[in-house]
Amino acid sequence: MPPAPPPSPASRLKVAGVVLFYIAAALSMVMANKWVLNTTTTPLFFLMTQCIIAVLLFLISDAMRILPDRLSFEVRACKGLVPMVSLSVLGLSLSNYTLKYVDASFYQVARGLVLPFTVCVSGWMLHTRPSLPILFSCAIVTAGFFIGVFLDGTPLSMVGVGFGVASSTITATHSVIIKQSLKVVNDSTILLSWYTNLLNVFVLLPIVMFVEGGDVMKLLFGIEELAKAPGEWSALRTFVYGSLITGVVGFLMSLASLLSIKVTSPITHMVSSAVRGVAASLLGMWLFHDVMTSGRASSIAIILFGSIYYTWVKHKETEAARPAEYERVRMSELESGHQKAPPQ
Repeated sequence: MPPAPPPSPASRLKVAGVVLFYIAAALSMVMANKWVLNTTTTPLFFLMTQCIIAVLLFLISDAMRILPDRLSFEVRACKGLVPMVSLSVLGLSLSNYTLKYVDASFYQVARGLVLPFTVCVSGWMLHTRPSLPILFSCAIVTAGFFIGVFLDGTPLSMVGVGFGVASSTITATHSVIIKQSLKVVNDSTILLSWYTNLLNVFVLLPIVMFVEGGDVMKLLFGIEELAKAPGEWSALRTFVYGSLITGVVGFLMSLASLLSIKVTSPITHMVSSAVRGVAASLLGMWLFHDVMTSGRASSIAIILFGSIYYTWVKHKETEAARPAEYERVRMSELESGHQKAPPQ
């Protein structure tokens, strides 16, 4: 049997719509997360609450027949998604801790090593060797990261930077695992997002009880929270409203990020993430009055330039590696009646 034809690429309008949807949802998620994390000491409980709300929204959407795929729960799928769910819980937890300890405007810099780590992880897992221009683009991004961390002079939390570096490593691995995990759920992004949020709750529940149990009880039933005036924004009130907002946005975000990876190329997904980071820095200045120094601005610009250069190089390498559809025949061979056999 002849091989099945490759799936046709998504239209430019569909790709642009998915990218814009992803950026808008991601920006809303970062800003709302930062608003809550500024007041709470339970980032893991906050993450679990977001996943619970997303699961409820999935169930409601499925009951109303809104989703294109019906939800299911199969043990086989759960076992196949163990690597992705583990990376998802770890990556989201590290991202929350990063955002808790650093400014929203610095979040892009703290997680600026996603591209170099992605190239390293792809080379290790997919057994590919990056070219010198690819390595050069990674060096540019790495230089931007070190400029923002060590040469800016603005006081920052090295704990937050450490969480950012760890988060970048997990994000790079997660981006490679996602496309493999889609095969477990018959290439359905809806089912993959459903299983991810559901299994995240089961994984986070014992961790929250062990790590943040005391803080959760203090948040929900503490005397300080009950003594707040009705019109005063307590940590509990901020947590509740923030959880509702980020739960809904997280539901959209889980769909948006998966669609961005499936519909667009990994390069486009990475560039949209870079654009989102720059916009988040600007919003952090406006909403949280973060300080944007020339060093931080230069760091973000260098990281963005390195990412764009990587995109251009990767596009050129992909075009060069694409096999030609036909082989040109010399005029002398046509005249002599001797043509080369077509490639098999």
